[in-house]
Amino acid sequence: MRQFTFHTLPNGLRVLFVPRKESFTTTVMVSVTVGSKHETKEINGISHFLEHMCFKGTEKRPTSMHIASELDGLGAQYNAFTSQESTSYYAKVKNEFLPQALDVISDIYLHPVFSPAEIEKEKGVIVEEINMYEDMPSRRVQELFMELVYGDQPAGWGIAGRKDVVRGLQQKDFIDYRSKHYIPASTVVAVSGGFDSKLALKEIHRHFGALAKKRQVSRAKVREKQLQPKELISFKDSDQTHLVLGFRAFSFFDRRKYALKVLADILGGGMSSRLFHKIREELGAAYYVRASDDLYSDHGIFEMSSGAQHAKVTEVISAMLQECGRLTKELVSPSELRKVKDHLVGSMFLSLETSEDIAYFYAGQEIAGLPLSNPSEVGRRISLVTAEDVRAVARALFRDARLNLAMIAPFKNKSFKDILSVK
Repeated sequence: MRQFTFHTLPNGLRVLFVPRKESFTTTVMVSVTVGSKHETKEINGISHFLEHMCFKGTEKRPTSMHIASELDGLGAQYNAFTSQESTSYYAKVKNEFLPQALDVISDIYLHPVFSPAEIEKEKGVIVEEINMYEDMPSRRVQELFMELVYGDQPAGWGIAGRKDVVRGLQQKDFIDYRSKHYIPASTVVAVSGGFDSKLALKEIHRHFGALAKKRQVSRAKVREKQLQPKELISFKDSDQTHLVLGFRAFSFFDRRKYALKVLADILGGGMSSRLFHKIREELGAAYYVRASDDLYSDHGIFEMSSGAQHAKVTEVISAMLQECGRLTKELVSPSELRKVKDHLVGSMFLSLETSEDIAYFYAGQEIAGLPLSNPSEVGRRISLVTAEDVRAVARALFRDARLNLAMIAPFKNKSFKDILSVK
């Protein structure tokens, strides 16, 4: 059953409507196919910085206070976020405030002024955001893992950028970058909730219809190269060792992605998962332990992460690798497979209870170039995964030549390469 409608404006801008009559709220979301993977080293961080600057003033609303006051006056919840491959802006309001929310969100997308004075002030904010992440080892280790796996290319760079690059960005950089990437062909406007579809389409045509048609700019493909296990250990005088152990995977266009989701949930998807039980309940070695897949348009990773006692790090790594090895040999039992599928599908539906979550569920697929699937279709594909599918994807990914370990810990001159092998 289709739960959405799709429109394309003459200039190429795509529009997604996901009506929910029972919803008290409507979310307007504008997503653009541009993120840190579209950057060069000289402007690394500009996608994220530009997202900040769109809230700093427009031609119609000259300051951030004008924008925030208007949205606050609607009782709106609003934000923006940048990833490796996309940037999104949204506002959630009462249904009757859709036209006003669309007016503000379209304005920050279409008419940011990039005031030089505001750019200079915001540099300090961005630098402090980077500093904050560096002081959060459980988050920072994720960036180190991407750096280890992909090296000196956009997929291996931090989304927030480097502080020296951020400090050097100027108004012309933002104008040029936005002109190249914020174009109709790269943009999706998604509206979800209890809104009037005819009114919404009319307003979207009014705001976005005059945009000139432009050709999308391609970006460099991710380069993959690895022959043996790799590690990166960053020294920090921390009370916990934070680690990410993972394997190169594949893109989100690969049909095996549903089997990989099931595999990730088996290992670290909940409190009854194998790694949680082994590492936290049996070994008492860590507070958090999880596993997940992180797939993109032309690459992907499967990772396991934990914050562990220093003295038990070797046990934690060994346990992770042992469980990976088990999945390459043994078939998951029917009862465990059913439990994991129910957990995955149930968690997905629970995560889609709000209009902004629904808007991004569909906008995220469209902006990525994926065929649009509703939640029931995704659930059906998960339900079709077999134990043989899980073992096959484990055998394809869990190989030493795909294995990587990133760690933040108070260790000097220490290596774990002697145990980095799937048994």
